[in-house]
Amino acid sequence: MNALVTTPATPRTPALTRSWVRVSDPYLLVLILVCATLLCVAILGPWLAPYPPDATDILAANQGPSPTHILGTDSLGRDIFSRLLWGARVSYAAAALIVVFSMVIGCAIAVLSAWFGGPVDAGVGGTLNVMIAVPGILVALIAVTILGTGFWAPVIAMSIASAPYVARIIRSSAVVERRKPYIEALTLSGVSSARINVHIVRGLSALILAQATFSFGVALLEFGALSFIGLGIQAPTAEWGAMVVAGRSELLSGNMQQTFAAGAMIVISVVAFTLLGDRLARVVGGTA
Repeated sequence: MNALVTTPATPRTPALTRSWVRVSDPYLLVLILVCATLLCVAILGPWLAPYPPDATDILAANQGPSPTHILGTDSLGRDIFSRLLWGARVSYAAAALIVVFSMVIGCAIAVLSAWFGGPVDAGVGGTLNVMIAVPGILVALIAVTILGTGFWAPVIAMSIASAPYVARIIRSSAVVERRKPYIEALTLSGVSSARINVHIVRGLSALILAQATFSFGVALLEFGALSFIGLGIQAPTAEWGAMVVAGRSELLSGNMQQTFAAGAMIVISVVAFTLLGDRLARVVGGTA
């Protein structure tokens, strides 16, 4: 027993490190490549765009695809391809912030709940079940109505709405991780609670990464939905959801390229990141 107490415990290898041993999965590699390409386009979009996003040319309004305008122009003569590239940065930045905020809040709740256990864990679990019973998009709609439109209001609202889902998913695994022998060894070795919780988070790193990737696609879709109904990004800012709305008035005249292009990018991005998150979760769970 004395040896157990006096000998520093060696934490196990983080799940993330072990899971990447299986990165040779070709399906996973393809998904990573697609998502990485989309992220690069979003980051480099302003430098790749041939025109400023708000540069208007009424004489060139509602033109179809041409060598000058690859995807044509909208009703104000703005280059759709350029607005698509600029809008990628806004949409992806919003989704990334939502994921970061919701994951930090959700993981903190989950780990602390697992650490204290007992009545605290039971109370947190019951509260999360009640919060999850309310659709997240409804919570976001109410919050945006109170906070206002724009960029930050939907981001904050959706982060709050998504946190309970993250907490519930991470909490069950955190409880299991909390009971692992290496955590007991760290406790007996006199390691502080804060450091032990850091080790718990490291042990959950692969699950957290998988959940974050999956949540990115969901956040992208819901942020676009808020812009679509007028509660998110407002004109003239280029953003995919707002572009879908702006293109609706042009559909009857046969100019569907703006709505189609923005909608296609949303669908491609959501599918790619959702599939990647699902695949990562399978790799982490050993079912891939």
